[in-house]
Amino acid sequence: MARNLDDDAPRRKRDADERIYVVTTNLVIDAQEKLARRRRLDRIWHAGWAVSWLSLLTAVIGTVTAAVTTDDPARFVLGDLVCGSLLLLSLLTLVGVHFAGRGLPSLQRVEAQLASAQESLWKQKAKGRPGLDDRRKVYREEVTTAIEQYQADSRKYRRIHNSLQSLIMIGSASTTTIAALDTGKELTWQSVTLTVISFAITVAAMFTGYYKFRERSYFLQQTADAIEEEANAVTLGIGPYSEFGPGREDEALKLFTQRVEEHRNEQRRRQQQLDQPADQAAPSSQPPAA
Repeated sequence: MARNLDDDAPRRKRDADERIYVVTTNLVIDAQEKLARRRRLDRIWHAGWAVSWLSLLTAVIGTVTAAVTTDDPARFVLGDLVCGSLLLLSLLTLVGVHFAGRGLPSLQRVEAQLASAQESLWKQKAKGRPGLDDRRKVYREEVTTAIEQYQADSRKYRRIHNSLQSLIMIGSASTTTIAALDTGKELTWQSVTLTVISFAITVAAMFTGYYKFRERSYFLQQTADAIEEEANAVTLGIGPYSEFGPGREDEALKLFTQRVEEHRNEQRRRQQQLDQPADQAAPSSQPPAA
């Protein structure tokens, strides 16, 4: 008896949907990789242009200043050599970035491609009308991507802020040190040593007060000890886990996960409070005095 092709219609439709879903997912991944590469090349391109212009301006200003103040532009020849080397390196970097990004579309075009691919992927997910468990799994994956993006942005801005803050602190201490050296008196090894030690102590005090290394170490060790205590308790079946006997390991692990997440959330809260200015917030508990 001839087989009715309509019997295979649901299976063929399902296979086609799966293939479309895989293709769309690959398009999203490819667009994400292109976007990351384009952003990286754009950052290098902008940095190269900034260095080249700064090198050129520094060479011009330094040469003009030497010519006006000393009537001898050659006094800035060493600076001109350094600026010229930086200018050459930045131009070579720009050329390399240009050739590396020839096969990539512009940033706006890549972002549009990624948005279109993600929209198609979401439509494919919605078209399948998944159940509640499947929707929760999909949402969990999307939340993971959002968390990674937020964390990456947070690390980037924290790194920029810490770099600028470090420059401010070192510049402030350097200004005081140079002013102390520029007194018109004859410099001796004792006065130079004293000034250098004072500069080092000032910078160390600034960094210690701003970054709060001692508080961070204390709270991290406190969280580690609390999690280790929970791990030992659930392994030995003591403390809050003493009521869970054999056959109730799942309930014990559920409670263990909940309590460990509470400790980790408390550590995140302390970390956020330490990153805030001292006049806005203070940690919920302070480490004991040394």
